[in-house]
Amino acid sequence: MSKRLLFFSLCFLLSVEVSAQPGGKIFQFLEVTNSARVAALGGKAVAGSDDDLNLTFHNPSLLTSSMHNNLVLNYVDYFAGINYGYASYSRSYENLGNFAAGIHYLNYGKFTGADEIGTITSEFRAADYALNLIYSRQLDSLFTFGVNLKPIYSNLESYSSFAIALDAGITYHSKDKLFSAALVLKNIGTQVTKYYPNGVREPLPFEILMGLSLKLKHAPLRFYIVGEHLEKWDLTYKTERDRENEVDPFTGEEIKEDKLNEFIDKFMRHIIIGTELNITDNFMLRFGYNYRRRQEMKIDTKIGTVGFSWGAGIKIYKFHISYARATFHQAGAPNHFSLSMNLSEFYKKF
Repeated sequence: MSKRLLFFSLCFLLSVEVSAQPGGKIFQFLEVTNSARVAALGGKAVAGSDDDLNLTFHNPSLLTSSMHNNLVLNYVDYFAGINYGYASYSRSYENLGNFAAGIHYLNYGKFTGADEIGTITSEFRAADYALNLIYSRQLDSLFTFGVNLKPIYSNLESYSSFAIALDAGITYHSKDKLFSAALVLKNIGTQVTKYYPNGVREPLPFEILMGLSLKLKHAPLRFYIVGEHLEKWDLTYKTERDRENEVDPFTGEEIKEDKLNEFIDKFMRHIIIGTELNITDNFMLRFGYNYRRRQEMKIDTKIGTVGFSWGAGIKIYKFHISYARATFHQAGAPNHFSLSMNLSEFYKKF
């Protein structure tokens, strides 16, 4: 069986439904998006054909030798005083492959502790951390394989937990580098130590993703499509109001939803769409749409731009600077900032 046939066979087989679900698990911070570029494209990007080291956070097989000696720094001003970020550095060795190391953190801020009667006891902080140890190797001229080993530590007041996870990905690149396709399995692992001595080990936020990237040959456009959480078909989330609307208030009978509309809704909850427009070689605009985010976070009376995202990237001197704003809710949107550089451009012998 050829490698290309094997790749697409795995994509098909792993896209069927299994028993996992996307929510209600520990270490959910592993799913947040650090990169301003990826945030602008809808929140996830697992396929591509350029030298952006930030993409390896989402798919380790995107780490290539063209990222040698690259450094990326990310910061996100999140909600309610919460902030998080990611920093990574990469090296490549001709006979060994490509390596990168990064640190991903989420800082929940400072809290005031109190006892059962409300007496202030102390102040404390809460944070999550994950070390990213990435390795990739080119299988042939078309396929690249990569893994990301992630030791994870969480500290919440006097409680802490340690876990270990692994991401694995394989990417196909066309010979002209205009098209790429990828399959990624994220957060395969287990909680090693529990928050509470008498508690149970909780599952990590496992996820299967597939993605496509297509650059137009004669236009400055690149399109991204991501299929997220392919391990579970039905990602719908219903509130009490949704359940009430399913019942006819006069007859008390259940209102049947059109089967086609129901299928389209469930299908689109897996889809994230993004596009990049290269205005010049040093300036680009990015836009994204996340259907599931829009359906879960919208307010029916004022939907607005929930689920949409946008951003821009600019190269100044030897620095690549990106900014993005992704609308989660009408109450506000986080700001994403990214800075990347190739250190070899500063020190040629390094």
